[in-house]
Amino acid sequence: MTASQPKDVQPRPLSGELAFEEGDFHALSSACGGDPQFNDRRLVTRRKLATLGKRVVLSLADEGLKLESRTSLHNPTVFNHMRVHRIWAYVCRSKAEKKRLRSVLGAELAKDLDAAYRNAYLCLAIESEALEVSFRMRSEGWYDGQNLVNRIKHDGLDAWLGLLNDLPGFRLRLHDWKGEWLCGSLTRERLEEFLSYYVPGEHSLRVEQRLPAPPTARQMAIGPEVPEHMLRELHKLLAVYRYSAWSKESDFLFSR
Repeated sequence: MTASQPKDVQPRPLSGELAFEEGDFHALSSACGGDPQFNDRRLVTRRKLATLGKRVVLSLADEGLKLESRTSLHNPTVFNHMRVHRIWAYVCRSKAEKKRLRSVLGAELAKDLDAAYRNAYLCLAIESEALEVSFRMRSEGWYDGQNLVNRIKHDGLDAWLGLLNDLPGFRLRLHDWKGEWLCGSLTRERLEEFLSYYVPGEHSLRVEQRLPAPPTARQMAIGPEVPEHMLRELHKLLAVYRYSAWSKESDFLFSR
């Protein structure tokens, strides 16, 4: 008998000023990440990320983009291998957009589409020694990866190259590989190299910016200006999201 995913109740967002604290990072450390005694503390962190995710959804709604936000588990379970080393908010296509994509894919291919991580998504995350802002497409969301590959074949490389080079401070990453492609200084040759390796359905793809927050130098990650900085940086990824992920405006899932 296999375990089933427990129903996850999303936490209420917070109100007022928002800032990360030492406890947010400490509760995710190797010493505490598997300890249920820190669940309440990690829930506080999760609510902070839920608040940021909701702010993203509201701000992008003003730009005509309908998305929804969810957050990851804050307590150790078999689904995170009994250890919480990372908590994140992900912002992805809305239920209406999932329904539209399901009609394109068909019931069999789209049966797991409701899971947020199976869609391309924008991400805000915290780990014990870093904060992260990213755009991600996991291998399970092969349809968004295939949409991107087909669009590049249709449009040529220059459009995606230009979007990535508008993101200095971010880096393009492939699955769990050690290599990285630095945005802001990418050449056609380097991007062609990346695409020669990338296979939708086999590899994940991400464009990320990480803000180091080691225990001895946490001050750069603590303060009310940090979440606002993360939101500004996430907004820069919107153009890459809109170009890459399948939508009515970016419909390249099946080769033209």
